[in-house]
Amino acid sequence: MSVRDFQSPATRGIDVVGIARILSLQILALLGLAGAVVCYVNWSSEIAWREFSGVAKAAASDANAAARSPAPVEAIKHHGSCPRSA
Repeated sequence: MSVRDFQSPATRGIDVVGIARILSLQILALLGLAGAVVCYVNWSSEIAWREFSGVAKAAASDANAAARSPAPVEAIKHHGSCPRSA
């Protein structure tokens, strides 16, 4: 049996306390989700910034290393034709 079955027709009306409870629970859930989204965006942007900074530092150190010690270049000594060409 529902709650309305126990109420007399004269006392039926809007349950203001029930509406306030539901509204407060919805607001709490919304605030919790909003907080979770803000925390996630902050966390992910920190990781992205660290990754970006690490790549920039690695690129700068690679450029410095390449300028100091260039890789040896081998000259091509034989210019033969491709064995597969007919």
